[in-house]
Amino acid sequence: MTYPKLTQITQRLNDTRIADIDATIAAEMKRVGLAGRIKPGSRVAVTAGSRGITDMIAVLRATVNEVKKVGATPIVVPSMGSHGGATAEGQTGMLEGLGVTEQSLGAPIVSSMDVVDLGTTAEGIPVAFSRDAMECDAIIVVNRIKPHTEFNGRIESGLTKMMVIGLGKHQGAINAHSWAVRFGYERTLIASGQHILARAPITLGIGIVENGFNQAAVIEAVTPENFIEEEVRLLERAKHNCPHLPFDRLDILIVDESGKEISGTGMDTKVIGRVMNIYEPPLDHPHITRIVLRDLTEKSHGNGLGVGLADFVTQRFADKLDRGYTDVNCVTAVTPEKGRLPIIGKTDRMAVDYAFASAGPVTPDDVRLCWIRNTATLDRMFVSQALLDEVARHPALDVVSDPIDMEFAANGDLLSPSPH
Repeated sequence: MTYPKLTQITQRLNDTRIADIDATIAAEMKRVGLAGRIKPGSRVAVTAGSRGITDMIAVLRATVNEVKKVGATPIVVPSMGSHGGATAEGQTGMLEGLGVTEQSLGAPIVSSMDVVDLGTTAEGIPVAFSRDAMECDAIIVVNRIKPHTEFNGRIESGLTKMMVIGLGKHQGAINAHSWAVRFGYERTLIASGQHILARAPITLGIGIVENGFNQAAVIEAVTPENFIEEEVRLLERAKHNCPHLPFDRLDILIVDESGKEISGTGMDTKVIGRVMNIYEPPLDHPHITRIVLRDLTEKSHGNGLGVGLADFVTQRFADKLDRGYTDVNCVTAVTPEKGRLPIIGKTDRMAVDYAFASAGPVTPDDVRLCWIRNTATLDRMFVSQALLDEVARHPALDVVSDPIDMEFAANGDLLSPSPH
C-alpha cells in the first residue's frame, strides 16, 4: 500500500503558567482566611483524583503544608468514584502510579470505599459521601476545572464533580450517572453538590485551570458560600485555554495512546468529536471518518474506557486491556458503549490499512490525515500533504519539517519520523 508523506507542524497554545505554586496557594489560603475556617488540632481531608494533572502533586503538597501551618492534621482521601476497579487498594495504586503518596505529599493516604448516606435531593437523587471525609472536621476539595467529556453545562468537570462523584466513591458515582439519565449531568451535579455543601464539612475548594500545555495557569481558592458560582466562572476561563485539533474534517486520525490520566474517556471526546452518549446530543465537530488508537498508557492500569470511540485498535492495545477495570468504570458511568472493542489490527500497519480501506475514496495525495500523541498533547502533530494549504492559512499553525515518508518497521510498528 502507498502512504502519504507527512509534515510535522506546531500549534501555538496558551502558555501562561504559575511560576511559584507554593506562594500562590499560600496567598489564596490567606485571601479566603484559612486560619479562621480550620481550628488547630482538627482533622482535614484533602481530595486526590485519578487524573494525570501536571501540577497536582505540587498543588496537593502546598495545600497539605498550609493545613499544617494552622495547626491541623491533613489526610489525603482518594476521590475517584469507581476508578481503580472500585476498590480501596486499586485507588491507592492509581494514586501511587501518579506519584501521589504519603512521601510526596507529607500526609497519609486514607483509602476506603465506605460511604455514608446523606439522604436525597429535592429531585429525589440519593447522595452518598465518603465516610473517611465525612468523619473529618473539614474537607478541602482539590481538582482541575475543565470541559467535561460527556456534556456541556454551566459546570462540567471540576470541584462539584469531585464532591459528588469523586467523594461519592463507587455508590456516589452510580447514583450520579444513573440520575443523569433522567435529569442530565448539569442538574444532577448541581443539585447533589448543593445538597453536600449543606450537610458535609466542605471548607474550601482549590480550582486549577490549565494552559494549553496542561500546566497550571490559574489556581484559586473557592469558598463554600459561593462554590457553584465560582466554579462557573473558572470553567469559562478554562474553555478559552483548552487545546483543540485545528481541523474540522479529517479522513483519518492516528492516536498514539489513550489513558485515564489523559482524559476520563481515554481520548477527550471534544477533541475527537465523538461523545457516544445515549442521553446527550452528539457533537457536530470535528468530523473524523476513522480513528486508529495504537496503545493504552501504563497509568491506566488496564482501564480502557473510551476504547469504543475508536474504529481500530492494535493488538498491543488489546493485550493491555483489563476487562474487569474497564467494565466496572463503563457500567458505573452508564456508558457501556465506550467499552466496546473495535476491530483489532495485529500491527500498527494493519490497523492503519484498515482505516484507509474504510475511509472512502481517498488517495495518498488527497487523504486528510493527522497523527497525534494523545488528545491532551496538541502542540505538535504530523499531517498529510492535503492539509498543508489549511495549515498555511491558520494563524496558530507553523510547518517545522520537510515532507517525509510514512514508514513502518519490519514488525509493522509505525515509525515516528521524530520525537513527538
